[in-house]
Amino acid sequence: MRVLASIPSPSQSVWHLGPLPIRAYALCIVLGIFVAVWLTIRRWRAVGGVDEDIWDVAGWAIVFGIIGGRVYHVITDPELYFKAVPPDTAAHPQNAFKIWDGGLGIWGAVALGGVGAWIGCRRKGIRLSSFADAAAPGIVLAQGIGRWGNWFNNELYGGPTSLPWKLAIHRVDVVTGSSLLDDNGHAIVIGYFQPTFLYESIWDIALAFFLIYASRRWTLGRGNVFALYVMLYTVGRAWIEALREDHANHILGLRLNDWTSIIVFVGALIWFLRNRSVPSGPIYTDGREASSAEATPPAEESESTGGQETTGEEPAGDPADTPTVPPTPTPAVPTAPTPAVPPATAEQRHE
Repeated sequence: MRVLASIPSPSQSVWHLGPLPIRAYALCIVLGIFVAVWLTIRRWRAVGGVDEDIWDVAGWAIVFGIIGGRVYHVITDPELYFKAVPPDTAAHPQNAFKIWDGGLGIWGAVALGGVGAWIGCRRKGIRLSSFADAAAPGIVLAQGIGRWGNWFNNELYGGPTSLPWKLAIHRVDVVTGSSLLDDNGHAIVIGYFQPTFLYESIWDIALAFFLIYASRRWTLGRGNVFALYVMLYTVGRAWIEALREDHANHILGLRLNDWTSIIVFVGALIWFLRNRSVPSGPIYTDGREASSAEATPPAEESESTGGQETTGEEPAGDPADTPTVPPTPTPAVPTAPTPAVPPATAEQRHE
């Protein structure tokens, strides 16, 4: 049967610069981080923050987030590292540290990354909810970019399909990270599947733009841009998880990620409802003023001076062009004579 249309998968996910391996998965993660920081800086400026704040807090959040994402992945899929998987006859627990081979759990990254952001915000005197609202669109945009690392790795796809946008999955050599080739030099295709990485990437990017629009269009309340991100991301993740057929641990018939999404969604919904009318408040907790609040808009300056700029100097001009006005004589006002006051007696001086 001739395949009419499909999305091809890359035949290589690792390149070597001398002895240094350069992995597509890592490049996608790094690109996503830089885009997230760039967008967060722009949004932080808009509320009166300074760029240095974001770089300092992001350093903590990124390190903690990567560690948390890896820990969540290993905890939820321990058999990949602590059990022998055929054809191997031994477990490989050391592979749990090989983050460059792929495997990050988003909820672990968000949870522990939030702890890192809290530490950074405490050190900088920044309100955590203000930082979270500024960072939310960048975080989900980074997720959308990072999903393309799964495409390079030929992983995390859905069930078989014949849709025009079906994804061709190759048989991959896990050691070299390259597709195995047939006798004609073509990548060996094991089947055509739902491109769940693409679905989530599109969902994430669309959600990032919606969050930017929503934060400008409506007053959402303290921390509610981030809460909205969490709620809508979990909604998308729920239907995408339903399409996936890769290995996953289940509890009561649901994938473990589904249970995590349900719990996180409920928590975000409670926060959103409780804070929907709570003003965002100042972005700093250490008494600093936001930079936008320190500057007086030009229109207000003009109104405060009656439309003219007051400098304390006389307007310049030619003295010859200024008419001389003679001084007006002041009429003399007669004064009444002051009556003589007799000197005080000794008794009066001592009263």
